[in-house]
Amino acid sequence: MKIAEASRFYIDGRWVDPSSTDCIDVVNPATERMIGKIAAGRAIDVDHAVAAAYRAFPGFSQTSKEERIALLERILTLLQERAGEFAEALTSEMGVAIGFARSAQVPFATEHVRIAIEVLRSYEFMVVRGSTAIAREPIGVCGLITPWNWPLYQITAKVAPALAAGCTIVLKPSELSPYSGLLFARLIHDAGVPPGVFNLVNGAGDTVGAAMSSHPDVEMVSFTGSTRAGVLVAQAAAPTVKRVTQELGGKSPNILLDDADFERAVPLGVAAGFRNVGQSCSAPTRMIVPLQRLAEVERLAIEAVADMRVGDPLSAQTTLGPVANRAQFERVQSMIAAGMDEGAKLICGGLGRPEHLSEGFFVRPTVFSEVTPTMRIAQEEIFGPVLSIMPYATEAEAVHIANDTIYGLGCHIQSTNPERARRIAKTIRAGQVHLNYPAWDGMAPFGGYKRSGNGREYGVLGFEEYLETKAIIGY
Repeated sequence: MKIAEASRFYIDGRWVDPSSTDCIDVVNPATERMIGKIAAGRAIDVDHAVAAAYRAFPGFSQTSKEERIALLERILTLLQERAGEFAEALTSEMGVAIGFARSAQVPFATEHVRIAIEVLRSYEFMVVRGSTAIAREPIGVCGLITPWNWPLYQITAKVAPALAAGCTIVLKPSELSPYSGLLFARLIHDAGVPPGVFNLVNGAGDTVGAAMSSHPDVEMVSFTGSTRAGVLVAQAAAPTVKRVTQELGGKSPNILLDDADFERAVPLGVAAGFRNVGQSCSAPTRMIVPLQRLAEVERLAIEAVADMRVGDPLSAQTTLGPVANRAQFERVQSMIAAGMDEGAKLICGGLGRPEHLSEGFFVRPTVFSEVTPTMRIAQEEIFGPVLSIMPYATEAEAVHIANDTIYGLGCHIQSTNPERARRIAKTIRAGQVHLNYPAWDGMAPFGGYKRSGNGREYGVLGFEEYLETKAIIGY
């Protein structure tokens, strides 16, 4: 897929040439072939984008709620109209199966905009308590850094509430999946977003991302990515004491209590763990199951994987496309090897590509059983279609295993007893707990405990991350 604007940045309401001729290759992970190049930004390009956002902030921050709603409604309409174009871009740039792009990646991204509109309609920006008025005001220029695994979804999750709050924006999409971001910038222009309110600079994290994080005129950085990169963002931001929200890594558990419906819970658990080819920070990749039901769980997991189809992401029959890039492919292979070396029981999948595929970053859907908490595959984020089945003897042990991680992003609990599931949920150290595979809720705040991050996204709490608090005493 060719994007006409790939050699430029979107700054101050127009497409501008970069400061250098440096480029970054864009590779289709299904073929391992280069399909284009994007401009690689430098610090000076970030300076220009931040200056534009800084100039635009005083005016945009004073726009009415109705004006911002109308703007977001135009963005929402164009996202709906261009859904097919975005789905094709996602498949091209990061290998997601076209069916999943159409049914999840794009619709959920669109939903973030609708929810921002819904939140804005009812939000009270000033509340009077006694003689004090508490005002919530837009924080300022926001630097938004988004990942390669849910490219459009994470862009709208940040841009929509930032615009709703009255902030101005500099966006750095992942250089590994940049086309959806460029298409979004085109959409922003066509929606009539005022010049300077939204700006996009492509480039590498250690240049563009670092320049955004350390810039004195950026008041907030919202980052989604690895915990390692999140630490670097926080360190770069610290001297300017800006707000930093981070959605980082995860190693989410899926606890199957002994009263769960295993015929339902296991296949859905495998599907949840392998969703987006396992490239989701909140994927429940540790299935914690009763020891006495281990053989049954293994059988059901093998059957669930057998129904999955790995292959051409443009085929409607494909369940799992490739992982998104070479570095991730090599990471997944190394972690599968580690599981085998440490003595986990490999019940399906394994090293290498599926036998019918000779090129592309395709991974065999892999399930290990008899995984113990000290193994690397039980502790480290793999970010691929690799599931660890971990047995427990008691309910207390199941909770201990679930919490035995440096991460705390998500957790799933399966039980036919709602009260029991709710009780267990209260013991879990994670930002989201899902009971019995509920429907996705874009209003539910999303974020993590421990090294999974700081702050929240989605819904009202995600919106409020883009606001400052002012007390007017004697009001």
